[in-house]
Amino acid sequence: MRQDLQTLKRTLTAVVEAMGYELVGIEFHAHRDNSLLRIYIDSENGINLDDCQRVSHQLSGVLEVEDPITGRYTLEVSSPGLDRPLFEVGHFIRFAGSEVRIQLRELLDGRRKLIGRLLGMRDNEVVIVDSEGREWRVPLERIEKARLVPEL
Repeated sequence: MRQDLQTLKRTLTAVVEAMGYELVGIEFHAHRDNSLLRIYIDSENGINLDDCQRVSHQLSGVLEVEDPITGRYTLEVSSPGLDRPLFEVGHFIRFAGSEVRIQLRELLDGRRKLIGRLLGMRDNEVVIVDSEGREWRVPLERIEKARLVPEL
């Protein structure tokens, strides 16, 4: 990638917010033949297919001009869904009380996957309590993926 994800996110956030949506997060999956750039958007009224198409059309134009990604890639614009991904400190604060699934970049006490009730943030660490009552404190930079567990 020519730009880092944070720079790309700033550029795309300005476009998405100008359209009246929230840019929840960005995922970039590099592949030799065709990479994937996935953008999650949300709004107070939820997201439907028309919203995703409008944002995709607008972002395609910006990405064409800015040309931040080397090689072929597919742009995918999506709602966060019921298993909403959590990317930033504000997400971990906003969804405190919800059940989460966290995948770590490296082992923490012999585990790479944690599931538990999100307590929020303390001292720049995500805090959850698992089903056995054990409290886990995870530095944000050690989290590879975090998602809400849908409660139906």
